[in-house]
Amino acid sequence: MNDMAKNLILWLVIAAVLLTVFNNFSVDSTPQTMNYSQFVQQVQNQQVRSVTIDGYTITGERTDGSQFQTIRPAADDPKLMDDLLANNVTVVGKEPEQQSLWTRLLIASFPILLILAIFVFFMRQMQGGAGGKGGPMSFGKSKAKLLSHDQVKTTFSDVAGCDEAKEEVEELVDFLRDPSKFQRLGGTIPRGVLMVGPPGTGKTLLAKSIAGEAKVPFFSISGSDFVEMFVGVGASRVRDMFEQAKKQAPCIIFIDEIDAVGRSRGAGMGGGNDEREQTLNQLLVEMDGFEANEGIIVIAATNRPDVLDPALLRPGRFDRQVVVPLPDIRGREHILNVHLRKVPLADDVKPVLIARGTPGFSGADLANLVNEAALFAARRNKRLVSMEELELAKDKIMMGAERRSMVMTEKEKLNTAYHESGHAIIGLVMPEHDPVYKVTIIPRGRALGVTMFLPEQDRYSLSRQQLISQICSLFGGRIAEEMTLGPNGVTTGASNDIKRATELAHNMVAKWGLSEEMGPVMYDEDESHQFLGGAGQGGKLKSGETTTKLDKEVRKIIDECYAKAKQILEENRDKLDAMAEALMQYETVDSTQLKDIMEGRQPRPPEGWDDPSGGASPSGGETDPEPAPSQDEDEEDDEPRRRPSDPLGGPAGS
Repeated sequence: MNDMAKNLILWLVIAAVLLTVFNNFSVDSTPQTMNYSQFVQQVQNQQVRSVTIDGYTITGERTDGSQFQTIRPAADDPKLMDDLLANNVTVVGKEPEQQSLWTRLLIASFPILLILAIFVFFMRQMQGGAGGKGGPMSFGKSKAKLLSHDQVKTTFSDVAGCDEAKEEVEELVDFLRDPSKFQRLGGTIPRGVLMVGPPGTGKTLLAKSIAGEAKVPFFSISGSDFVEMFVGVGASRVRDMFEQAKKQAPCIIFIDEIDAVGRSRGAGMGGGNDEREQTLNQLLVEMDGFEANEGIIVIAATNRPDVLDPALLRPGRFDRQVVVPLPDIRGREHILNVHLRKVPLADDVKPVLIARGTPGFSGADLANLVNEAALFAARRNKRLVSMEELELAKDKIMMGAERRSMVMTEKEKLNTAYHESGHAIIGLVMPEHDPVYKVTIIPRGRALGVTMFLPEQDRYSLSRQQLISQICSLFGGRIAEEMTLGPNGVTTGASNDIKRATELAHNMVAKWGLSEEMGPVMYDEDESHQFLGGAGQGGKLKSGETTTKLDKEVRKIIDECYAKAKQILEENRDKLDAMAEALMQYETVDSTQLKDIMEGRQPRPPEGWDDPSGGASPSGGETDPEPAPSQDEDEEDDEPRRRPSDPLGGPAGS
C-alpha cells in the first residue's frame, strides 16, 4: 500500500471521528413529532397555521407558534388537501431534489471503477508494490537497495585498522564532491574499485563510509541477487540497476561478493553457466561500453580475486584494487577503540593489551570479542565491562566455549593432562616457537583439552626452524601418552596433530623448497583453478621416482622431529609430571605457572583459588578432536591468513 492510500484512509478515519463527535454534541433542534391522526384532528380543529409537504414528510406550525412534524402514510388521502384549504391552512410544496448528471454517472460507473481498482491493486502487488520490487512480475527489476545521502551515516571515523585502504579511496570522495578539480588536469576518476581482503576486514564498511563522506546516493546489492532461474534475468537486472543509477548520478554502486557473478567465463567442467555469463557480459558492457556512465562509481568486494574474469579486472572497468588486509597490532587497537565506545567500560580496560593478545583477528572478530565481553558482564549483573570479561571473551573465541558439564573419568582427565603437557613443554623448549599462552584440560568446543600458543608479535612468514618447532610440538601430545601409557595405551586423540604435522612436512618439501634433497622446486600440482577453466594447465606431473623421493623426505622430517620431541620430553620427565599434576589440580595453567614449573618451582595457585576441590570437574562424552586451523597459510599470497594463535586439540577419539 502506497503513501497516498494510507493518507486517504487516515483522513477518512479523522472525518468519521469528527462527524461522530459533532452529532453527539450538536444541539437537538428537531421539531416535535406526532402521528398522522393527531395531525388531521388538529387541522380540523383549526389548530394548524401552515404546513410544508416534502414527499411523505409534513412539517408545519401550529397557531400557538410551535413546530411539528409527521409522516404521511403511503396510502393516498385525497381529502387531505380539502381539509387543509377548508381550515385556512397555508400549504407550501417543496420541489423534489434531482441528482446531478455527474452524480448519476458516478453511481452508474461505480461497479466498473471498483473492478478496475481491484485489478490495478493486484497488478501492483504482483510487480512488488509501489517500489516495483519483490513481486512475481518484477524478476527483471534490479534488487539494489538505494540509500540516500542522508541515510548513510557511516564516515571514515567509523573505519579503523586499514589506513592505507582509506587513503586509496579518499580521492573518490574528493572527486564526488568536486569533479572539476580532476577534470581541469584531464584526469578521470577510476570507474571501478575492487576491494580485496579476508572476510571480516571491513570492505563493506569502507564502501559505506565513502558514500557517507561524499554525501551521495548509495546502491547496495549482492552478486547473488543478479542470477536466478529465468534466462536473461541477470542481464536485465544489471541494465535496470545502471538505469536507476544514472538518474541518481553522481552515486556509488556497491556489489558485495562479486565473485558470485564475476567468475571466469567458460569455467565449468563440461560447460559453463550460460545465465551467469550473460549477466557478467552485461556488467562488462555497462561498466565500459559505448555508453558512458558519468558520475557512477562501482565498488565491489570479494575475498576471491583469483577467480574473477580477467576482462572484469582490466583498466577501464575495475581500474584499482584496494587491499583490505587483516589489521596489525595498532590497527587492532584502533578497531577496539571504535567498538569499545559503544559499551560502558571499567577503569582497568586497556585496549593495547587486548590488541597485543589477538594476533590475526579481523575487525569482525574484534567486534565479536567486545560483544561477548558485554554478554559476560550482563550475565554477572555488572554495570561495567572490565578486563576480566574481555579476557574471558578472548579465550572463548580463540579456544572455544567451556564445556564443564561434560563428565570425564579420572583416567581420561589424567591422559588429557599429560597430552597437553607434552604439547606445552615442547613449545617452551624448542627454539623460535610461539610462547605458550595457556593450557587447559577443561573441554572447549570439540576438544577435550587445549594448548594455546600466542605469538609475541604479528607474523607474516615462517622460517624453517619455526616449522620444525611446530611439528615437534604437534607430536608432543602423542609422545607424552606413549611415555605414560605405553605403546599400547596411545589413544586416537593425536589424529588431528598427526594430520597437521604431515601437512607441514609435505609443504616444506613440495611447496616451500625447504628440503636440501628435493631443492627449491614446486612439486605439488596447482589445483586452485581446476574448476575455473584451467584444469591441468598449471599442474606438474611427477614421475614415480620423484614421488618416492618426496615421500621419503617427508618421512625423514617427521622422524627427525618425532625423535627430537621424544628426547626433550624424556629429559624433562619431571616437568611433564609436575605440569600434569598442576593441570589435574587447577584444570587451567597460565604462562606464569608454566614458568614456575619449567624453573623447578611449585606453580603458584591462580588468583582467587581457595579450595582445590571446589572447581567443577570437566567431563567426557564427545570424542571429536578440535579441528584447529593450520598455521601454514603464509605461502599462499592470495589466500586469507589464519590467525597464528592456533590451539592444539587434546586427546579425543577420531
